[in-house]
Formats: sequence, C-alpha cells, structure tokens
Amino acid sequence: MALLIDSGWLVLGLVALYFGAEWLVNGASKGAVKYGVSPLVVGLTVVAFGTSAPELFVSIGFNFGGSPDMAIGNVVGSNICNIALVMGVSAFICVLTVKSELLLRDLPVALVATIGFSWMLFNGNVGRIEGGILFGSVIAYTYYQLIIARKVKNPEVLEEFEEGLDLEDAECEPLWKLIFLVLAGLVVLYLGAEALKTGGVGLAKSFGVPEAVIALTLIAFSTSVPELATSVIASLRKEGDIIIGNVIGSCIFNILCVVGATAILKPLPVSQINPVDIWVMLGLTTILIPIMWSNRRVSRWEGGFLLVIYAVYCVNLWKTSGV
Repeated sequence: MALLIDSGWLVLGLVALYFGAEWLVNGASKGAVKYGVSPLVVGLTVVAFGTSAPELFVSIGFNFGGSPDMAIGNVVGSNICNIALVMGVSAFICVLTVKSELLLRDLPVALVATIGFSWMLFNGNVGRIEGGILFGSVIAYTYYQLIIARKVKNPEVLEEFEEGLDLEDAECEPLWKLIFLVLAGLVVLYLGAEALKTGGVGLAKSFGVPEAVIALTLIAFSTSVPELATSVIASLRKEGDIIIGNVIGSCIFNILCVVGATAILKPLPVSQINPVDIWVMLGLTTILIPIMWSNRRVSRWEGGFLLVIYAVYCVNLWKTSGV
C-alpha cells in the first residue's frame, strides 16, 4: 500500500511540475514580449531558464528537505539520462545531424561544466562559492548566446521563436492574467517538487536503497520524460539538430543553473553519490566529442551503443544497491 501511495505522489509531482513550468514560461514569455522584449531574447533567457525550473525546484526541495544527495543525484542522473537515453533513442529512430556551431561553442561548454562539477563532487561538497561560480557561468553563457544570436542573422531561427511565442496573442493578453500565470506556475512548481520529494524518499525507504539511487534513476528519468517525448517527436520529423541542441543545453543548465542556484541557497554535501556515477556522467559527456566529430552526426548504431550503456548502468546501479 505504501508503495502505491509513494508512486502516486511521484506521478502527481510530475504532472504538477509539467503544468507549473508551462504556466511560468508562458506567462513570463508573453509578458516580456508584450513590453517590447524581442522573441529571440525571450527564447534564449526566459524559456531557457524556465525549462530548467522543474529540476531546480526539485533539487532545492530535496536539499532543504535534508536529502542533498537526492538533489545531486537528480542532476547527475538527468545528464546521464539525457545523453544515453534521450539521445540514444532519438538516434536509433533517425540519424542525428550535428551543426558545427554546436561542436565549436556548446559542446566544449558542456564538457568544461561537467569536468568542473565532477571535481566538486569528488571533493565531497558543493559550497556557496562553487555554486556562485556555476551560476555566474550560466549567466555569462546566456549573455554570450545573446551576443552571438544578434550577430548571426538567421531568418529561420527568428521565425521559429516568433511562431513559438505567438506575438499577436501576447499583445492581446491582459497583464493580470500573465502575472497570475507566473505566480500560479511558481506555486504549482513548488507543490510538485514537494510531492516528488515525498514520493521519492518514500520509494527509497520502501525498496530499502539509498535515496541517491532513486534520484539517479526514477527521479532523473521522470524529470527527463518531457525531453524524451519532445526528442522522439523531433526525430520522427527528422529534426536531429534540434534534439542535440536540447540535450546539450539541458546538460549545461542542469549543472550551471540548477546546481549553482541550489548550492547558493544551501551548500550541498555529497555522501551517497558513488564515484562510478560521476565517472559515467563525465565519460558520456566526453564520448560525445569523437561521436559527433567523426561524421558530424550520431548514427543509429551509436544511438544503440548509448542505449546499451544506459541499460547496463541502471541494472548495475540497482544490483549494487542490494535490490
């Protein structure tokens, strides 16, 4: 019975996180456009930070709830899931093309961020100073993206942002409604994070495994479901560059924004995260370099290889936890 209740909390939390993030991003984006901010700027700032809101609220909730290892495990597991599962499934469906801009600009940032984060984890603590460095880096990275986006005139990209935001609809929306959406989104995100925390901790106790194992697998997979669904749809439409950009961008924001902001609010001690988990995250990020540089694509067999890595990692993690 307890297992069923905890699973219910987990599902309820995921649903709340989805709608909370949607309302927050929708209200903030339309509000910004309504008052003259360009769709491109909104897409690279408000939307980018907003899509990391579920992971951010979950990690902060775990940390303040006395489960810092689950906060760390959520980020480590999400990055492993993004690369091995999301990219693996997508490449298995359709060969993913890689843009040179991503290889030269975003992938090195993801690798450096992962190396720095791994070093902090091996030291056993992510303090406020480290958190400040990470969060400062995401602001610098976002600012750099804005500069590059403004210099490179790409009509297709601008059109994509404008279609996604619906400029006419944003102009017609009353201000009170947009403010309500933002506030409601924040409240629902908080409630969703609390529900996910309750379910996650309860499941860890029910299975008799460390909380970090639940965070590295179930919680990480759950918070990656939206990315997985979006990527599968994009792969069926043969939009491989969008998938890779989303995966790399998500990994960067998970480390710099989520861990950075969480550690600033309250330092993150690390005790249950196994060095193997850190090496898997670091290894998967590193292996993307030869995979993407070889033929500027991720082939089906490479996608299958990533899926095998994820399956072996999850099975081994649960076996070593005593389940």
